[in-house]
Amino acid sequence: MQSNDKPVNGQPNPSFLDLLGQTPPPPDVKDWPRTKRFARLRTAWRESWEEGGFLYQRWEELFQARHAGWHEIAVWIKTAGLLAGISLIVMMVDAAGDIASAALKGLSVIPASSAGDGSGLWGTVDHPIRVFLADQAAHLAVAPGALYAFWQLTGLLGLVGGFFGNAGARIAWLLFGIGSLSMIWSAAPAGGRAAATGLAALMWALASMFALRGLTLRPIVHNHPPQFQPQFSPTLHLHAWLPAPTPAGDDFGDEPDHIHPLQR
Repeated sequence: MQSNDKPVNGQPNPSFLDLLGQTPPPPDVKDWPRTKRFARLRTAWRESWEEGGFLYQRWEELFQARHAGWHEIAVWIKTAGLLAGISLIVMMVDAAGDIASAALKGLSVIPASSAGDGSGLWGTVDHPIRVFLADQAAHLAVAPGALYAFWQLTGLLGLVGGFFGNAGARIAWLLFGIGSLSMIWSAAPAGGRAAATGLAALMWALASMFALRGLTLRPIVHNHPPQFQPQFSPTLHLHAWLPAPTPAGDDFGDEPDHIHPLQR
């Protein structure tokens, strides 16, 4: 069997199976085939862990992978890591699907929930929402308790996600508050409708201090200095042509004949 490993110090690097096939059996166990196989296996195992052996080289590659880059890691380590990661993702997706299915089934079998007499501050806000969802669920193929649980879950996720600065969670929180105020206004008693809605708005505003933490309506202005600032240095250049000085002793008698001085 040929080995696919790279040569070490100019010599071929045999694999574990090559050493197993080439190792001669000890002379004192030739008469027992089973003992001979175990003896050859132990000898091949010991030689594979010696310097330059197959398992020794694999261990060195695994030890060096902690400090090496992605392109320097051995191919078999990359393959094993990718397979392990894909297997983990598949298991997580399968588990998440089972959890979501169980949660939806649990919400669908929740009985109608219109409990609460509307007493207290929270009851003044919570009871109209329960009544509104129960009335609407009568026209839908879903239990009122499931709608109420979904409403609570939306508010909780919007509050927690908005606290950590998630934009989608903050949008969900705003829609949650607007929808809650609309339901309270629609289902609250006519005499106390305005008070119940106003109380719910105050509660929602107080909770928004946490859900909308750090949100500001001021425009953010970024003043970045330009990378190239031209420098202006205005200078005035005057070019004056001065006549050449007349040499001493020149009586201007060497002009051409056709040039005469101006006479009056």
